[in-house]
Amino acid sequence: MSEKLVYGDVGSEKAMDFEKTYGAHNYHPLPVVIAKGKGTKVWDPEGKEYFDFLSAYSAVNQGHCHPKIIDALIEQAKTLTLTSRAFYNNKLGKYEKFITDFFGYDMVLPMNTGAEAVETAMKLSRKWGYEVKGIKPNKAIIIVAKGNFHGRTLGIISASTDPVAYHNYGPFLPGIMKIPYNDTAALQRILEKHGENVCAFMVEPIQGEAGVYVPNDGYLKQCYEICGNYNVLLVADEVQTGIGRTGELLCSDYDQIKPDIVILGKALSGGVLPISAVLSSKEIMMVIKPGQHGSTFGGFPLACAVAKASLEVVQDENLAEKAKKLGKIFREELEKFQTPMISVVRGKGLLNAIVIKAHEGIDAWEICLKLKENGLLAKQTHQHIIRFAPPLVITEEELMESVNIIRKTFEELK
Repeated sequence: MSEKLVYGDVGSEKAMDFEKTYGAHNYHPLPVVIAKGKGTKVWDPEGKEYFDFLSAYSAVNQGHCHPKIIDALIEQAKTLTLTSRAFYNNKLGKYEKFITDFFGYDMVLPMNTGAEAVETAMKLSRKWGYEVKGIKPNKAIIIVAKGNFHGRTLGIISASTDPVAYHNYGPFLPGIMKIPYNDTAALQRILEKHGENVCAFMVEPIQGEAGVYVPNDGYLKQCYEICGNYNVLLVADEVQTGIGRTGELLCSDYDQIKPDIVILGKALSGGVLPISAVLSSKEIMMVIKPGQHGSTFGGFPLACAVAKASLEVVQDENLAEKAKKLGKIFREELEKFQTPMISVVRGKGLLNAIVIKAHEGIDAWEICLKLKENGLLAKQTHQHIIRFAPPLVITEEELMESVNIIRKTFEELK
């Protein structure tokens, strides 16, 4: 007999069966069904409670269903949702002023998904390269770092070094060169050779999907300076690292630089809608003229209201400062664990990971399954790394409760 439902009208087994039967198999989720979310916690249809330590890949920095964001969504949805950019609306301009003031940039180009924002930044960089830098037609180069994850479009996977992302999707976009991450000498060498044709270096301040790979202190600043010497744009992909996640408003703030282009997404909506943005200077942004780039939903009124509320929550609740403080505590606590299965603890703010050493056949996936049984949801990346990224609204008491769950899990796996 099936367990009584507490949330929704479909039980866990049935929900998973529906997805397997009728949905494309492009994901391999943990065997857990989420039916409700509030703050740092989620519940399955049968009512079991879990700490969410993935935060929808950092889209839910403000916590699940934050009341201020939900209220903004509901109020705007009652009045106006979509106009397209064929007309002005009374929300977009105010939002554009708000977000550019918030991050200290001249102009914003609003989009929807993180991948769309990355594509926008790539197009913007190329157009600037031709029309401002003076690169000859069809010669523009964008440099990327190996191990990156910028999204899933054909243009973006052309920049990937992960076969899972690009295998059997070719032919790929030309004009992309790849260098090792966290290697400023490699950047210098490639610019010495190809600098006149390079329009941008696009890089994540921390490589999240690669396993929360944190570069050396000052890496981004050195990259910015090297790029400046060759009139090359530094494009910071902060889709996952931005909006307070790493303990600063932008992760690039640690290096005290202002990237030429910043890409935002995920937590820009607090997990409510797909909302993304590309921020830059007026000089760079104005190379795109009417009709040359856009999106039916980019900057739609509902998104503007939600994004503004989401950023206000980050500011009003001091979530960046909170992430910095609690992230330090979290890493210190993990480093106290006495287990042969953890070889490395790393991260910044509340974007953290542990590197797993295979121990008696136990890998990261098995550990995530055990964590789920004990009431905490996390997900492995690259088979041997587990990422821990709770909502930034987590309290210190909840953090310590979560640490105890992780500790208990490793003790049970000994």
